[in-house]
Amino acid sequence: MTIAPDSARQGSPQYQAMREAVVQMGDALPGKFEITKEGIVHDMMAPVGPHELTALRVRKRLEKVMPEELVAHTGTPDVEDEPGGIMRHPDIMVIAEVDMEVQASFDPRTLIAAVEIVSRSNPDNDWTGKTRDYPLLGIPIYAIFDPRTGTGAVLSDIHSTPEGPRYATRKDFVYGEDVTIADWTISTEGLPRYQ
Repeated sequence: MTIAPDSARQGSPQYQAMREAVVQMGDALPGKFEITKEGIVHDMMAPVGPHELTALRVRKRLEKVMPEELVAHTGTPDVEDEPGGIMRHPDIMVIAEVDMEVQASFDPRTLIAAVEIVSRSNPDNDWTGKTRDYPLLGIPIYAIFDPRTGTGAVLSDIHSTPEGPRYATRKDFVYGEDVTIADWTISTEGLPRYQ
């Protein structure tokens, strides 16, 4: 659910007010809050078992095949482009450990890939909003795992369009197939589905 206007830019009173609201609401209310080009998005439901188990299995599988200096991070902080007025929190961030040595939000341009497990309560946030925002943030690879359908997609090759940067390449997959995220191929066998 989007709950604020998109007129915010970094340094603007609107963006600062939304950022403060996200911090305050995040401490007091369940779910996840992010700032997008359209305003504040609230994924009202706390992640459920299949969501968290998918994130865990994908993270572990990626870390088995990536170089040791890279991690598939599932914690905080957010990634934020203050000048663009966007603050997002991917379920998994593929990033160099050295790029995590920051005091505030991660620079989204240091991410190698963002991975999302589609939320049952707000799938459009992952399939539409983040498909728009992640290329704006400069995140080169965006992988989506959808436990609702047992399918997913890997988006890559950012290019310019009249509406702004967008992913040019989309490779769909179904659970059970191998999937390549950046330079690493992992299995999607045994990933849970929502009931």
